[in-house]
Amino acid sequence: MEFAERVPRRRLGVHGPEVPLLALGSWNTWDRMDREDAAELARLAVDRGVNMFDVAHYNFGPHSENAVTDVLFGQAIRDAGIAREDYLLCGKLWLWEYPASSFAEQIKVSLGRIGTDHADTVVVGDFMERPDLHAVVTDVSELVRAGRFSSWGVNNWSACDVLFACRFAAAEGLVPPSFAQLKYNLARRSVPEGPLYARLFAEEGLALQASDVLEGGILAGKLDPERKIGADPGGIRDRIRAAFPEISNIADGFGVTPAQLAVAFCLAHPAVANVLVGVSRSEQLEDNLAALGLCARHGDELRDAAAGLWLDEGVVDPAASWGTDAPSAARDDAVPCG
Repeated sequence: MEFAERVPRRRLGVHGPEVPLLALGSWNTWDRMDREDAAELARLAVDRGVNMFDVAHYNFGPHSENAVTDVLFGQAIRDAGIAREDYLLCGKLWLWEYPASSFAEQIKVSLGRIGTDHADTVVVGDFMERPDLHAVVTDVSELVRAGRFSSWGVNNWSACDVLFACRFAAAEGLVPPSFAQLKYNLARRSVPEGPLYARLFAEEGLALQASDVLEGGILAGKLDPERKIGADPGGIRDRIRAAFPEISNIADGFGVTPAQLAVAFCLAHPAVANVLVGVSRSEQLEDNLAALGLCARHGDELRDAAAGLWLDEGVVDPAASWGTDAPSAARDDAVPCG
C-alpha cells in the first residue's frame, strides 16, 4: 500500500518540534465516534506516524458549547494503550475571556481533562478585539518556562499582529510564536498566500499549519454538512459549493478523490509544516494519507490546475485576521507591515 511506512515530518517553525505532515484535529471529531472506533483510529494514526493531535477544551466565547471531545480524546488514547511519549499534543489557549481566564488556569484545566501534565505546543486562539499582545507573549513564555509546553503558535491572527509578537519576544528575550494555524484550502488563500504572511514565513521562520482544509467536508463532496463547521470569512461558502463539480473534475484528471486533491494542494505550499484533518473513520485517514503521494508526484501541477478556484481573492483582506474586518496595521501600536 502506498505510504504504508510512517509519514514524513517537517519542523513546525524554527522553534517548534518535528511534526508529521498530517495531524488530526479535534473540533467535532472525537465526539463523532464510538469509543472502540476512536481508540482504533488513534492507534492507526500513531502506527502510521500521524502522531500529532490538535485538541482543545471548547467552552470559551463562540465555542461555549461544553464539548467533551477533549475528554473523549484522552479516553481514546488510554484505550489504545498509547504512551504519552509516543504522540505530540497541540493544545489551545483562548483569548475570548483572557485575561480574566488566565492561560495558566486554562492549560491546567485543559490538560487535566485530557489526562496529561503537558502539551508539546499550543495555539493561542483568535479574537474579536485585540488583546494586550505584550501580556499575551509574556504569559505564554512563562508557561513554556514552567514546562507546560515547549513552543506555541497563533490561530487566525493577522500577519501584523504575529510580526509584533515576534519582535516583542526578540526584544524581551521571550519565546516567539513558531507557527500560524490558518484557514487554508483550495478556495481560501488570501491570508496564507498574501504578501504579509509570506514575509513572516521567509524572514521569521514561521511555519504554516493548515486548518479547515476540507471546508467542513464540502471540498470532499459533503455539500451540506449536518455538523457545526467553521466560520465563513468573506461569505464565499455557497460559491465553494457551486465550484465542487470543477473540483471533482480536476481530481478525476489526477485519478484521485476530491479530498486527496484538497489535502495535497495545501501540502504543496512551501511554508506548510502540516495539515490538520478532521477524520472520524479509519478509511478517511487512509484516503488522506494517499494525498502525500499525490503531493510528492504532482504538487506543482495540481496547484496550477486549481489556480482558478481561489474564491476569496479580492474578498478577504490579506492583512486582516479572520475575526476582524480591519487589518491590525491600522491600530496605533501594531507593527507596520507595508
